[in-house]
Amino acid sequence: MWGKIGHKITLLAISCMLVAGCTSGAGKKEEQAKSTLKVVYWDESYFYQQYGDLFTMKNGENIEFEVVTTQGLYNQGEGKSYEEAFDEFIEKEKPDVLMLDNSNLEKYIGDGKLVELDTYIEKDKYNLEGIYPGLIDMLKEIGGSKLYGLSPSFHGNAVLYNKDLFNKYGVDLPHDGMSWQDILDLARRFPTDGDEKTRVYGYGDNYPVQLETLVSNISSAEGLVDVNPDTMKVTVDTDSWKRVYQLAIDADKSGVVYNPEGDGGFTGGTMEEYYQSQPFLMGRVALTVGNPYMIRNLKEAKDMIKDYKPFELGIVAGPVDPADPTSTYNTSMGEIFAINADSPNKDAAWEFIKFVNGEDYARVKSRSDNMMSRMGFNKDYEGQSLDPFYALKPKVSKSYRSWDKLPDNFYSDYNTIKSKEIDLVKTNKKTLDEALKTIQAEAQVALDKGLKDKEANKGKESSSTNSASGDSDVATEESTSGE
Repeated sequence: MWGKIGHKITLLAISCMLVAGCTSGAGKKEEQAKSTLKVVYWDESYFYQQYGDLFTMKNGENIEFEVVTTQGLYNQGEGKSYEEAFDEFIEKEKPDVLMLDNSNLEKYIGDGKLVELDTYIEKDKYNLEGIYPGLIDMLKEIGGSKLYGLSPSFHGNAVLYNKDLFNKYGVDLPHDGMSWQDILDLARRFPTDGDEKTRVYGYGDNYPVQLETLVSNISSAEGLVDVNPDTMKVTVDTDSWKRVYQLAIDADKSGVVYNPEGDGGFTGGTMEEYYQSQPFLMGRVALTVGNPYMIRNLKEAKDMIKDYKPFELGIVAGPVDPADPTSTYNTSMGEIFAINADSPNKDAAWEFIKFVNGEDYARVKSRSDNMMSRMGFNKDYEGQSLDPFYALKPKVSKSYRSWDKLPDNFYSDYNTIKSKEIDLVKTNKKTLDEALKTIQAEAQVALDKGLKDKEANKGKESSSTNSASGDSDVATEESTSGE
């Protein structure tokens, strides 16, 4: 009961913030014909909570929504990838507004399935200047210098640090533009002695940082790809990958990274125990890489934990690509909304996209945990400036281009191979050069097999479909003959 009442009260409060916009064009809105927008989203109720209710408050009820959800697409059975199921879903439902990610945005642009937004933007003199410039650049790069979608929010990281620990141990404070090499070099200046369950660590996360995770974090920050999406060749036996692995292995061996033996992280319990399990929140980690949710968790830990000892938090921009310290690969777009080229409601679809990427929407949603693409609204959280999350230029990683091409089970096999080989390096049973050669060779075998199986399954599906179609035709002929 309270959930529904609370939701209504929240909507009422938000409507007060939008009321100026609602009343100014009310007369015109009433004269417009009603239309129904079919929107693809992962959950209907969450769509209304995030977008639909606010849009209706601002624009009246001349545009209604029909939400088609993608929740069932993950259970499509053997041989069909999510991307293939999604394509079939779009073909069947024919939505007006599509929710996309980098990968299928590029694919749908290439297939001519999306409406170019530049014409609408120019016609309405829609202000893009207030949107995080790097995001617009990313979208234009995917669209060949044109815009085919807009994203109201983004996901980004920054370097968070415990100022009190830096002052206590006399270590220079972090600065904007730090690479992973810089971060781990700074972490090494903290002590490594003491009980591993209670001591201070130079670098850590909310959970134990395993070596494979550290390698993944460093490589993604530098834009490295382990599979070339054009040739479908595994590419880890290179100088760049060797440097990344060596950096991670050295940091892991030095004891500066939080990864206590036998500690699997939080597995269940109270909220107080959940926060107590996170070493950065508890003041035991000097440096971490995190998002704004970690700042929220700090506040909640203060409120939740009895006798909690707060510390002064600092945030700087990073981690950067060392080849270009003004940029980062650690920023990604949230939900990208685009218009179906076959939509009969293109103008109404643009009104929706225009609103959820506009200032009124950003003003309301900046009070949540979302990092809004519209700048100037997420100014701070609990008095902590969020400017570092906007300080670097986002870069598009090539890794997403291989996602829809790879077999579903490839990364599971690949991770098993990596884990086995790196364990041999850690125990001095193999050199890193030897391990990388083995990883590349065995991963390529796994990839080739997966691609072959994927093609075979496609052939079976095609044969099954044709057979079913043939049976249907025969049945139709027999029925007609009988008449």
